[in-house]
Amino acid sequence: MNILVTSAGKRVSLVRAFQKELKALTPIGKVFAADCNIQLSAACHVADEAFRLPRVDEKTFLNELLKVCLSNNVKLIIPTIDTELKILAEHSELLAENGIITIVSSIDFIKICRDKRKMSAFFTTHGIDIAKEYSKTDYELPLFIKPLNGSRSVDTFVILKEEDLTDYHFNKENLMFLEYLDHSEYEEFTCDLYYNKNSTLKCVVPRKRIEVRDGEVNKGITDKNVLVEYIKTHLNTIEGVKGCLTAQFFKHKKTHKIYGIEINARFGGGFPLSYLAGANYAKWIIEEYLFNKPVENYDGWEDKLLMLRYDNEVLVRNYNE
Repeated sequence: MNILVTSAGKRVSLVRAFQKELKALTPIGKVFAADCNIQLSAACHVADEAFRLPRVDEKTFLNELLKVCLSNNVKLIIPTIDTELKILAEHSELLAENGIITIVSSIDFIKICRDKRKMSAFFTTHGIDIAKEYSKTDYELPLFIKPLNGSRSVDTFVILKEEDLTDYHFNKENLMFLEYLDHSEYEEFTCDLYYNKNSTLKCVVPRKRIEVRDGEVNKGITDKNVLVEYIKTHLNTIEGVKGCLTAQFFKHKKTHKIYGIEINARFGGGFPLSYLAGANYAKWIIEEYLFNKPVENYDGWEDKLLMLRYDNEVLVRNYNE
């Protein structure tokens, strides 16, 4: 019963979490990592073994992934980046026919997550308020500009005055003009949500984003606030969803008004905080999909746990380019 973490990159903490939980349940189990450059992936060096795979957009990706899984008794795939979710969702049945379970939501939900306008419609359908979108000819300042599909805070802009706008903002069709939610009035939360096999919500952990680096939380704190019950009420069941979702919300500091921002259908970079707070999504995935054990509702994670991240080193001896 081996596990493969794909596009592992620097997800050292995620790999180690699955190693710890898998070995506690089946000592001979191994957690492998895959990446397009395993030599330069820290997570690949801490995994039990690492395998090079083509980039997701290469035609050979799926066949090479299947070969790795079949040759190494991989029963569970844990994806980590947005761009691989679509191909894995589209071919989840093929993988399942070969005894390989992919922790990925349905292709329909993946498409919603990859399109900010579809995401806004999804939130509205579930009774969740969203930031207003303006046209590029009729807008109000201040503005927040972000791409229709994207990640890691690339191509995002806060526009406070008219002269901050450039031809780039107007001419690039992919950019959306949105109502700006002022950080002096709103707190930003990333929430780790766990959905079981039946697409039912089992755990909600809001993490307040104190500092972000390259789109990933660098300083954060768990916070049992109104978001827990709010999300349970509005997103208790989502058809086709399973495993960990990372959902972003803004909450007004005084009124507690909540806005839905986006959802990523995968583990987020800040998940180690939720795991260390006691929300053991790694264990639940293993128990549910490899041991057919149901997951119970869980609210017992540690509140007000502060995570301060820092750079650490993974050293590789006798490295050859």
